[in-house]
Amino acid sequence: MVLVTGGTGLLGTHLILALHRKGIAVKALYRNQIPDVVKDKANWIQCDILDVIGLEEAMQGVAQVYHVAGFVSFKPEDKMLLHKMNVEGTANVVNACLEAGVHKLVHVSSVAALGRIRKDAVINESMHWTEDTSNSEYGKSKYLGELEVWRAVGEGLNAVAVNPTIIIGEHGDWSKGSMQIFQTLHNGFPYYSMGQTGFVDADDVATAMIQLMDSDISGQRFIISAENLCYRDFFYMIADAFGKPRPTQMITPFKAAIAWRLYKIKGWLTGKSPLVTKETAATSLAVSNFDNSKLLKALPDFRYGKIDAAVQRICKHLSGGR
Repeated sequence: MVLVTGGTGLLGTHLILALHRKGIAVKALYRNQIPDVVKDKANWIQCDILDVIGLEEAMQGVAQVYHVAGFVSFKPEDKMLLHKMNVEGTANVVNACLEAGVHKLVHVSSVAALGRIRKDAVINESMHWTEDTSNSEYGKSKYLGELEVWRAVGEGLNAVAVNPTIIIGEHGDWSKGSMQIFQTLHNGFPYYSMGQTGFVDADDVATAMIQLMDSDISGQRFIISAENLCYRDFFYMIADAFGKPRPTQMITPFKAAIAWRLYKIKGWLTGKSPLVTKETAATSLAVSNFDNSKLLKALPDFRYGKIDAAVQRICKHLSGGR
């Protein structure tokens, strides 16, 4: 029996589907609603990772745990919640694993936990966190969450951490997180940037996690990233797949500085989370190159799919559902 925390999110949903296809019995935690696509694919337990007693009960009879639950935000006012969920919540999960004698944990971290890297540097798993003022609170919370995992490894837990780049997939809420990019471009977004980052299909992340769980590897972390792409090229892929006009206006540092301030004002007036924040504006201009070779060496049978193929699949699914 395996347990999945965060089973209702984008990655958790894809992971549960992958486990179900392999015939693996799954317990999964949820807080509110369960997506229809996985409703009958797991034994669902209503439990928050901040609920210590509930976690201990959920761990009974479990040999493997996939800790996918976490909170993503780049808003300054969410600092306390980020640390509550990503640090304290992770500590609760690893402590429950130790208490229940769980055989192995796969923890979902983020490339943000590697910290800000100087321009033009190739980013790999050996990067060490430095206390830099440009680090996001989200990145810091994921880094501190990883430290809880390594502490548990020191106490005898078999565990690995995965550090995905931007995850895309068809089974997420396209009004939230990384999938919001698809909704924005579907609605006709005119802007692009020449920044660069890594992208990966949720199905590939799920496959890599299962293979790492089934391996003898412990005490290591792995970047999971299929391709490094310019935001412009990624936006073009989505626009083309939806049959929408490509963005034509390039974002400059000056325009980005204006944009996040305008979206902040709009958020105040509407009561909604801003589409662009100071942090995301800066990220959109940064050029990041991720080295995915460590995972490929550790899992010789693993292969990444092409991002353009994933975008085509996702856009087709989203178009059919509207």
